[in-house]
Amino acid sequence: MSLVNKPAPLFTAGAVINGEEIVEDFSLEQYIGKKEVVLFFYPKDFTFVCPTEILAFQELLPEFEKRNVQVIGVSTDTEETHLAWLLTPKAEGGIEGVTYPLVADAAKTIAMNYGVLGGEYTFDEDTAQWSFEGAPIALRGTFLIDKAGNVRHQVINDFPLGRNIEDTLRMVDALQFTEKHGEVCPANWEEGKDSMKPTREGVADYLSNH
Repeated sequence: MSLVNKPAPLFTAGAVINGEEIVEDFSLEQYIGKKEVVLFFYPKDFTFVCPTEILAFQELLPEFEKRNVQVIGVSTDTEETHLAWLLTPKAEGGIEGVTYPLVADAAKTIAMNYGVLGGEYTFDEDTAQWSFEGAPIALRGTFLIDKAGNVRHQVINDFPLGRNIEDTLRMVDALQFTEKHGEVCPANWEEGKDSMKPTREGVADYLSNH
């Protein structure tokens, strides 16, 4: 399921903010009209690949903030588990020092709405029982949401495949560049490189010079 060019599913849920405070009514809607949002899902707290990604987002957080972008992490763990992990030192496998919000999707509805839940519920009418096939945790989904609340970029990785956080920042730069200048970003574009005018002449001119 692709959400690109569609409104981002809104949610209100428990979360840990500032690395230490549990709030019960954290809402995505608070950023609509004000900031772009990088919303990323990860499978589980207290695991192996996940802390490398979460800490990598924290390391680049000043760059996202400089671009007026809000970073938000989500997993299907509870906010209490998030807090316990946030209070655990890095040397002991924790993510102490992370300051952006971590949302608790214990009901799994946020992951389902974003199409990143690692399995699905099925209902057997003969036995009148629900079952779940797959993994009841989130895949590594990353969504770039513009100020209007629309998803402009998404990528979903399987559980063992860690994402590239620097490329997420590159996509933020690309989105902000195209919205400011009205030009498009060719393959492997980075801030400072040539863009293209979205016309046949613009493409021809770019290709002839590269």
